[in-house]
Amino acid sequence: MNRRGYLYATGNPAAIPAFVQSAKVAERLGAGPLRVYAGAPGEQPYVPGNAEDWHDQPTGADLFLDAALIQKHFPYLTRDAIAVLHARRCGWFSGQQLGMYLLEQAKAHGARLITGTVTGVDVIDGRVAGVQVAGDTGSHTIATPRFVNAAGPLVAEVGALLGLDMPVFSELHRKIAVEDRLGLIPRDAPLVIWEDEQLLPWRDEEREALAESEETKHLLAPFPGGVHFRPEGGHGAQTLLMLWAYHLEPVPPLFPLPIDPEFSETVLRGMTTLAPGLTAYLDKLPKAWVDGGYYTKTRENRPLIGPLPVEGAYILAALSGYGLMAACAGGELLAAHVCGIPLPDYATAFLPNRYEDPEYRKKVDAWGGTGQVIG
Repeated sequence: MNRRGYLYATGNPAAIPAFVQSAKVAERLGAGPLRVYAGAPGEQPYVPGNAEDWHDQPTGADLFLDAALIQKHFPYLTRDAIAVLHARRCGWFSGQQLGMYLLEQAKAHGARLITGTVTGVDVIDGRVAGVQVAGDTGSHTIATPRFVNAAGPLVAEVGALLGLDMPVFSELHRKIAVEDRLGLIPRDAPLVIWEDEQLLPWRDEEREALAESEETKHLLAPFPGGVHFRPEGGHGAQTLLMLWAYHLEPVPPLFPLPIDPEFSETVLRGMTTLAPGLTAYLDKLPKAWVDGGYYTKTRENRPLIGPLPVEGAYILAALSGYGLMAACAGGELLAAHVCGIPLPDYATAFLPNRYEDPEYRKKVDAWGGTGQVIG
C-alpha cells in the first residue's frame, strides 16, 4: 500500500479554475488544505510523497502554477504542462492480495466457498427461499432466506433472475502493462493523469496512410483527456500500467474481453503527450499485456447497497471504478442491512429505491461530473 497521490496535469489555461475549485471542494469536505506553488517568495516547501509507505503523508492537495517548479518536481512531464494538481490522499494497493486476505478470513470464520453459476432464485410468496447453482458436480439448490446480488458487471443479469430491472450500465476499461526498460518514469511517481484532449502524434507519412482508409482515419481525430499511468510492482520492477478509456459508451459486459488490436499503440502514443520521453518506445513498440474490466455504474456514480423489492434479497453493486476503495465499507453497510442492526445516517444515500423519490431524480439531473479517474 502506498499514498503517492494522483497528479492531474493540464496545458490548458481554461482548466486551471476547475483545478482550484476541485481542490477547494475537497478541502471543505475534510481532505486537507490546498497549498499553491506559483514561484512566489516565501512559499512553504513542497513535500514529496514517500514512495513506499502511507503513514504520516501530507493531506490536502498541492497546486503548481509555475512551469519551472513543475519541471523541477516532475521532470518526466511534458513542458506543455502549465498546471498540475497533486491530490495527496490517494494511492493504490494490491487488489489480489486484499481479495485473498478477505477470502481467507471468511473461511477462518466458517464460510464455505462453492464454485458454480447461479442459474435461478426461488421466490415463494414474495420471499427468497433458495438459490439454484450449477457447478462441476451438477446442479443443486441452496435453501436460504437471504440472497445478495454482488455480481459486479453481471448484476443486471442476476437481478433479472428475481424479475428486477437494475438501474446500471457498464463501461469497458482496458489497460496495458509494459516494461519501462529505459527507466524513463521514476519508480516513485504518483498516478499521473493528462486532463486535456489531444491528437495522437503521427509522422507525416503515417498520417497520410491513416487518412486513406475509413477503418483507420478515426485515429487522426481528437481523443478525449484522461490518459494516465502509474508504476506497478515493488523493488526491481520496471512495469508501467497505462490506461485510457477513450471509448466510454455503455456496452454489454462480455467475457473474455473483446479484443481491440489498436488499443496498445493508441495508449502508448497518447501517453507520449503526457510524458514525451516515452516516445523512445514508438519506433519499436514494447510487448504489452492487455487486460481490464468493466466499470458498472449508476447514473450518478453512486453504489447500490441495501434491500431489493423481493423480501430477503439484497444488492451490493455499481461500485464503478472505486470498488477496492469502497468494497469493505460497502460490505459492512450491507451486513448491517442483512443483520438488522442500526444503520449509519448515510445508508439512505445508497438504497436502490432512492430513484422512486422525484426530488432525488431532480438532484441527479442537476449534478455534474463525478470526479472519477476514468482508468
